[in-house]
Amino acid sequence: MSNANYIQMCLLGSPLPRHYRGDAGSALSNGIWTVVPGSSNTASNSPRKIAETMRVRLKGDAICTLFLLVALCSLLYSQLEHLVPVENKELTPKKPSVTPKIFSDPKAPRRPMPAEATVPRPHVTPVVRRTEVANDRVPTTTPSPLTDSAFKRYLLNKDNRNFNLLINQPKKCRKTPGGPFLLIAIKSVVEDFDRREIVRKTWGREGLVNGEQIQRVFLLGTPKNRTVLATWETLIHQESQTYRDILLWDFMDTFFNLTLKEIHFLNWAAEFCHNVKFIFKGDADVFVNVENIVDFLQRHDPTEDLFVGDIIYNARPIRVRKSKYYIPETMYGLSIYPAYAGGGGFLLSSRTMRKLSRACREVELFPIDDVFLGMCLQRINLKPILHEGFKTFGIVKPSAAPHLQTFDPCFYKDLMVVHSLKVAEIWLMWNLLHSPRLSCTQKKQVKKPFQWKKKAQTTPQASHLR
Repeated sequence: MSNANYIQMCLLGSPLPRHYRGDAGSALSNGIWTVVPGSSNTASNSPRKIAETMRVRLKGDAICTLFLLVALCSLLYSQLEHLVPVENKELTPKKPSVTPKIFSDPKAPRRPMPAEATVPRPHVTPVVRRTEVANDRVPTTTPSPLTDSAFKRYLLNKDNRNFNLLINQPKKCRKTPGGPFLLIAIKSVVEDFDRREIVRKTWGREGLVNGEQIQRVFLLGTPKNRTVLATWETLIHQESQTYRDILLWDFMDTFFNLTLKEIHFLNWAAEFCHNVKFIFKGDADVFVNVENIVDFLQRHDPTEDLFVGDIIYNARPIRVRKSKYYIPETMYGLSIYPAYAGGGGFLLSSRTMRKLSRACREVELFPIDDVFLGMCLQRINLKPILHEGFKTFGIVKPSAAPHLQTFDPCFYKDLMVVHSLKVAEIWLMWNLLHSPRLSCTQKKQVKKPFQWKKKAQTTPQASHLR
């Protein structure tokens, strides 16, 4: 019998031939094990036991080999995953999981967010229309900044200064006999209903302030992006019927057309509000202390010229094309602008209003409305008055106290106009200033300079005793 047949019979457990069972002198060798003639192992271990041992060993080797193959395949698969480019992977969109809205008790303590909330989600780039992107970049009270195309469009249409009044309030200044003491005129855009509403409920309220009658109007043009607010016309007419304070002209409300808003308001005031004593004109993102303004105006005569604000002197034209206030030399060749008031807010008398209304018809339109009004003041030889209570650039922190909290009612109590406030800040500041618990105590001043106490002089008796 050959060695191969012998090993196969041992593995299968078949009985060996009779002539081969007791032959201890045979030597078998297959490279794994060997039967040596005359050895004690051969005598003690029968071929059946040897076969069972070999079967257990082979099964163990097979299991180990299978485990190693599985581990190797897993490693190769993970390596192939990293080698595949990201563009070739097809992302299967998952259905969004619908989670019910839970309205928790505001008094209950907040629970920490689960760990799943911290896992970064895949970045998804939504498809947004250009009108939506442009509307997001529009400031709240100032129309969209200029571009080269908008500047060219302004140059082509800058001589057109007559536009129809779509919404009028002809009886605004007839409610009070003799006319209102102060007319508040606020520049706004159609989209800023929330800012108009906060002005109506805070510093822009109509009625009596310090015994003087106050009236209010908002100055608007047609929206630039009409597709963003499809029902804007219906909404603005409804707002006008509710509050009776909307003036809407038929020009597009852009940055360059703010000058049109300036001259059209002056013309409207000269025609429909000629009996007003004083006018405050400003933006919707300012906080106005109307009590201080009325107190200031009560010491002036409305029949005399008056123009007060945060006056800017010796301002130079900006020649950088990327700037919002870019002015080429072909449009304005001088190196310095005339004195003008910051657009956050200013005061003028009824006499000055009528003079400016006539002068603005004779001055060529300029793309910056504040500078244009300064040109009109220069035309009538009227110098504007600088007042420290007008902070059209906000409250500047002193360099010696960079951590000073300037949003404090005690800072605003003595001011007239503060520019660039959010809706919530306007509401909060107005309520803080009118709170009966407001207390702005001043530090006591030391009357005499500090001096060290002099030592008591020795008496003659004491010196004598020594």
